[in-house]
Amino acid sequence: MSKVNRGINPDEWRGIFVIAEQRSGQIQPISIEMLGEAKKLAGKLKDDVTVIVLGDDMDESLNDLCGYGADKIIYCKHAKLKTYTTDAYTKVLADLIAERKPEIVIVGATAIGRDLAPRLAARVGTGLTADCTGLDIGEERMALMTRPAFGGNLMATIVCKENRPQMATVRPGVMEKAVHTDTVCKVEKIQPEISDADIIAKVTDVVLQKRERPPLSEADIIVAGGRGVKNPEGFELLQSLADKLGGVVGSSRAPVDSGWISPDAQIGQTGTTVRPKLYIACGISGAIQHLAGMSESQTIVAINKDPNAPIHKVAHYSIVGDLFKIIPALIQSIEEKEPK
Repeated sequence: MSKVNRGINPDEWRGIFVIAEQRSGQIQPISIEMLGEAKKLAGKLKDDVTVIVLGDDMDESLNDLCGYGADKIIYCKHAKLKTYTTDAYTKVLADLIAERKPEIVIVGATAIGRDLAPRLAARVGTGLTADCTGLDIGEERMALMTRPAFGGNLMATIVCKENRPQMATVRPGVMEKAVHTDTVCKVEKIQPEISDADIIAKVTDVVLQKRERPPLSEADIIVAGGRGVKNPEGFELLQSLADKLGGVVGSSRAPVDSGWISPDAQIGQTGTTVRPKLYIACGISGAIQHLAGMSESQTIVAINKDPNAPIHKVAHYSIVGDLFKIIPALIQSIEEKEPK
């Protein structure tokens, strides 16, 4: 078992590891977001970014990943790494961290990352700042890891003084994706040693569920509702508009707390962060916690009967009025322009 002791010499640790996430052999978007942020950090540290990929039959995906600006890719190839398991991934990554000594390790705050990162941090004997919305570099090469605290009412910046690596999980949709170019990078292939005894919990079957719409973090069009939607039936109206536009439905925190819509629809500091091309905010007042999760949208349309609602200050277009009259009018207008 690999373990990093407290009181280590920070000068021995260099470089940034981005732990890529793959599912069914496909690199997930959070990996590109983390890589984009890691490159900014590496520029301040004057150091390299290494992407770590665990899996099997991933060669084609690695060629595409190279174009996003990593200085190096370490590909840990093994049949037992094809599908994620906590035990196998933790063992391989802990061994690699102990050997290569990265200064910073970044993991996606996805379902997989939230399971993996705490176990990995405990294994290598370091701290972990979870669910970060901002990363920066401070004095003495300290990683400044910012995350929501106290229910999203304030932002806390955390540093890891005594231990290395400095570890953080990053919320999907928060960081800008790295831009793809024609650059190439070095790929180092490793065949890790993994036995059946290393894996306590085994995956017996994988059931894939087809999505009719993309997840919120990847959607180009989002129709979101707040307390002004009034009830679950109000979200059915929003769903009708989203269907006409080819978008998905999101929500502020209040409707989720009221049980009007499922928690995975929540947008904001304590939900999903989104950057769609079009964001239609319906009956959303615009609390700072919600704005933090959607203010980077390319075009924001606010529909609210309160002319003083904070959402109007960030909106590119505002409609002051009753959403239960305006949305049916929008749907009718779309239907009239549809080909007969």
